Amino acid sequence: MLELKGISYEVTEDSAQKEIIRDVTLTIPDDRFIVITGPNGGGKSTLAKLIAGIEKPTSGQILLDGEDITEKSITERARMGISFAFQQPVRFKGIQVLDLIRIAAGKKVSVADACQYLSEVGLCARDYINREVNASLSGGELKRIEIATVLARGTKMSVFDEPEAGIDLWSFQNLIEVFERMQKNIQNGSIVVISHQERILNIADEIVVLANGSIKEYGSRDEVLPGLLGTSSAVNSCQKLSK
Repeated sequence: MLELKGISYEVTEDSAQKEIIRDVTLTIPDDRFIVITGPNGGGKSTLAKLIAGIEKPTSGQILLDGEDITEKSITERARMGISFAFQQPVRFKGIQVLDLIRIAAGKKVSVADACQYLSEVGLCARDYINREVNASLSGGELKRIEIATVLARGTKMSVFDEPEAGIDLWSFQNLIEVFERMQKNIQNGSIVVISHQERILNIADEIVVLANGSIKEYGSRDEVLPGLLGTSSAVNSCQKLSK
């Protein structure tokens, strides 16, 4: 279980302090698929980076299973079981997909097991296992390979920052299918996805609406989603919440 207690985050902009996250208190229980949504610039990606340890809060506490991890680095949090997937996955020239999966797993994963992880994200293993993680791969392929590495790690919490960013509709459909399978098979962990896509919101167990750096609404999908879909798009409804 992850707990955020009174988390705030400020940056200096034009010699003045700007608050990006404001007094956020949130509990993310185990075995849940959580989607954090809201308008652009509302602080969603910053909150994800605070959870992963990429950024440190100005004030407040972050607890993982009761242990204070507020001051722990991204490396320390990764060792404790927090994974982070970027909007734009990193390309690694000279590293093959098999190598990347083994690095993520932290052990010498067999070719058969690596192929299984690729199959789980909808990739034909024989076509990808020996490919380099370079510019020859599309955005959608990179996203699914990145998810395969998260599966290989088997972490307690997996955070995905706008996974739909920069991919085409065909890749997006495949991505949805991957997340649907992940949602059905969550065990001893949780998944947090930053997104404003309705199809990802439809998979959520719970939805957090974040606007102007603060939580405007938090509840089950059945409680929150109807209100978001009451206008032409989830983003527009979130923008109303921010006013």
